[in-house]
Amino acid sequence: MVLDEVWRGLDGVDALSGPQGAPLRRTVKLILDPLVIRPMQHPLCAGSVLDADGVTLLTSLVLARSDALRACASWFTVLKQARRALRITEGNAQDLYFQRCFELATLHGEPGADARERAAAVLREVHEGTGGRTTTALKNLVTEPNRLAQLTSIIDSAWRTRPLVNSGARDLASSLIELLDASTLAREGDPADAGPLLDELIEDKVGTHRGIALWRAHPRYGADDLGLTVHECPQRPVVGATASTATLALPFDRSIYERVFTVLHGSIDRTDLPDLPTLVSTEVTRSCSPWGLLDESLRVTAAAGCELALGLSPLGAVSLARTLVATELSGVHGDRSERSAESAQDGPDAGLHAGTTLSAESRVRGPVGTDGGAAQCGSKGQWADAGEPGLGSRAHAVVNARWRREAYVLQARRYSVHLGEAVSGPLAVVAAELRTPWRPYLRRLWVRLHGRDVRELAVFDPVELWDLLDGVARSVMLDHRTRVKQALTVALDDVEEARAS
Repeated sequence: MVLDEVWRGLDGVDALSGPQGAPLRRTVKLILDPLVIRPMQHPLCAGSVLDADGVTLLTSLVLARSDALRACASWFTVLKQARRALRITEGNAQDLYFQRCFELATLHGEPGADARERAAAVLREVHEGTGGRTTTALKNLVTEPNRLAQLTSIIDSAWRTRPLVNSGARDLASSLIELLDASTLAREGDPADAGPLLDELIEDKVGTHRGIALWRAHPRYGADDLGLTVHECPQRPVVGATASTATLALPFDRSIYERVFTVLHGSIDRTDLPDLPTLVSTEVTRSCSPWGLLDESLRVTAAAGCELALGLSPLGAVSLARTLVATELSGVHGDRSERSAESAQDGPDAGLHAGTTLSAESRVRGPVGTDGGAAQCGSKGQWADAGEPGLGSRAHAVVNARWRREAYVLQARRYSVHLGEAVSGPLAVVAAELRTPWRPYLRRLWVRLHGRDVRELAVFDPVELWDLLDGVARSVMLDHRTRVKQALTVALDDVEEARAS
């Protein structure tokens, strides 16, 4: 609200503003946050709620750069005109040019007589630096008849030869939770023994075993329940020829074209990527591998992230999802028909919605291992999560405690408890995701791990592993916070329109 009010007081920034006069989402993300407000340097402006000093500081920071912001808007108009003149259609203009426009504004002020020449130079630098790695070139590559037939044949062969043998590993969940706890201690400076444990899990291919298990149908919480596919089991990938960031399929359902498209779309400098034929052929192999990843350290990270996600309960309900998955991945596989029968009786996600009261037995019972005994769910025993008895660990407590402090989570919890399924609208969508937080978490984690896998950025440091997993949780929280803000903004605009009429 503060930023919106300050922004509307500026003139000459229409090119960076939305139809209602507020700053565009990309204006905030690419210009205001990193280049003007800089919340890391100005903690008073970092919170979602500002005190009087924060309001004053944020206002002064934006007004101090008002000339640069006006010049940035003018440069963006010039670059768009030059883009049209050069018939460039590759990429999103805001993503590609916003920060370059702010750079031009800072160095040169308002566009002058040489503006078109400078704009053309920037466009050449941006678009000729891709080395031919464009989405247009990608589409031409995968739709060429001979190459399409070749890729289809390679996919068929790779999918048939997938490793499907059960690993026989016992109690993977305990080892992964032990890794999570040791990683959180390492991040806090405690000399935890996380490094050798991570190396051991990588050597034992724990991530691969967990990924193979996701190719099978589970009574509960297989790949479909985790939000990674819409199918009961992941299906053979296809080549594909279209993609849109607004309508991307779930991670395990994406075509080869969609997978490479997202890599190109999310790369600021594409010259550090392999050439397109190599990107495509490697992606075929990757798509038929456990977790859709090639590097074992990233598979272990995915498995650890899955264990963390299934213990998340931002609404305060004790989640048994992690227990159920640990049970099945330890070798207790029921028939899918059992799940259908349960669903018919209890409805989807029965017993896991916010506000559901779990029995005392379900709160303390761990998964049953293949040896028939009760497997301990955490290396530290049962962890008291935010004062609640339940299954969890230190890592779960850290993330859950932060999530439950979010104001929108408290509101969603009230919705779930008092109104249940009667709630509708954007806020209800966020509340529904909070009842199954592992789904948005794992989708976002997979995207980040996939990007690292393409660039061959392995994870061998426990601190880096925790920073990655914790960063995904923060990203999901910020995404929910943004969606709540947008919903409230729409509601306020409707009120203003009603008053005006």
